Parts: sequence; structure tokens; C-alpha cells
Amino acid sequence: MHAQIVLFDGFDPLDVIAPFEVLVAGSDAVDGELGVELVSAEGPREVVSGSRGLTLRATAPLDPTRPGYVIVPGACGPLTGDPDEGDATIPVLLAKFGETAAASLMRRAFDNPAVTVATVCGGSLALAMAGLLDGRHATTHHLGIDVLEATGAIPIAARVVDDGDLISAGGVTSGLDLALHLLDRSYGPRIALAVEALFAYERRGTVWTATGREAKAS
Repeated sequence: MHAQIVLFDGFDPLDVIAPFEVLVAGSDAVDGELGVELVSAEGPREVVSGSRGLTLRATAPLDPTRPGYVIVPGACGPLTGDPDEGDATIPVLLAKFGETAAASLMRRAFDNPAVTVATVCGGSLALAMAGLLDGRHATTHHLGIDVLEATGAIPIAARVVDDGDLISAGGVTSGLDLALHLLDRSYGPRIALAVEALFAYERRGTVWTATGREAKAS
């Protein structure tokens, strides 16, 4: 099984590093059965984040045929500005994701039954703005919930939302909770708990799934 974490220009570093470290620790716990790699739609390259030029290297191309997880982070930058003046705001960066080769590759990932797509923070917005989440349950950073709904997705107020082959997480630090949920889903709670103990971190919130009884309206 593989976990491909997608880098794109302006990505949020913590959205990448948090799940990367958790999944690498999980890989160690299962004797390397889980491959974890930073990828980009363009292939191996240096990718500049939206956080003061911090750069990470993608070591492989995004491959939608590889079984496992494809994880899309959000973007980092100012919330407001003038795009005509070249301001790289978060909405602009997320919209640009859909204008690159990443959008068609992510569509192929969704079409592959052996792949589960996962997102952190604004990663779900990047996919939604590319027209990939219509009618899907998802979450994102609380400041982007209205935008998520406007794209045709169904926003859920939960830290992690498991919608089958789409798993999304809310604000930036929720990348930890997302990755622990992926480990739990693939390898069971004992592996996830071992990684929680290693990181001295306990998962937050209840993972939402479309199961069980509906709550009575108050």
C-alpha cells in the first residue's frame, strides 16, 4: 500500500508534514508495508510552500494507479488580496490547483477503486473547486465551509469526515487526526494507538460517517 502526499505551489507545510510523520511512524510499526512519498503532478521537483518560501522536494510523480491513499493538503497565504495585482491568496492558490495536471490525475484517482483520496484543511476546497466533490460529504477549515457548500459538496461539521473513498479533515492540525484514522482504517486500532503513544498525542473528535441513527432535532 502507498500513501502519496501531493505537493503543489503554495501548499501549507503542516498539512503535509503532520500526516507524513504519522504515516511514516505507522509504516515502521507495520514493518514497512506502507510506502509514504511526497509527489507532485509534474514529477520530481522542488515545490515552494506558501509559508515564507519553505521548500519541500517531491520525489515522484503523482500516480493515480497506485493502490492506497492520495492525500491533498491545503494552501498557505493571505486570505484576502487583489489577484489582479498578483496576490497569491489562499483562494487563488487552491483554484490554481484545478488548473494544473493535478486535477485530471485526481479525477483518475477517484475513478480507481483501489485508491482512497484524503484531504487536509483546504485540500478539500482545492478538489471541490476543481469540480471533484459534487454531492460528496466533506469538511475543511471552518473559514471555508461556505465555499465548500457553494461548490456542490455537502459540508459536515466534524474534524474528520469518512465518506468511503474520500476522507477529509478540518483545520491545519487535523492532519494528525486524519493520518491516525487512515492507520486505524488500514491496520487497526493497535497500530494507530502505538503511533499515538509515540507522538504523545490523542486523536480529537469523532470521525463522521454516514452510518447510525440521525440525532433528534433540538
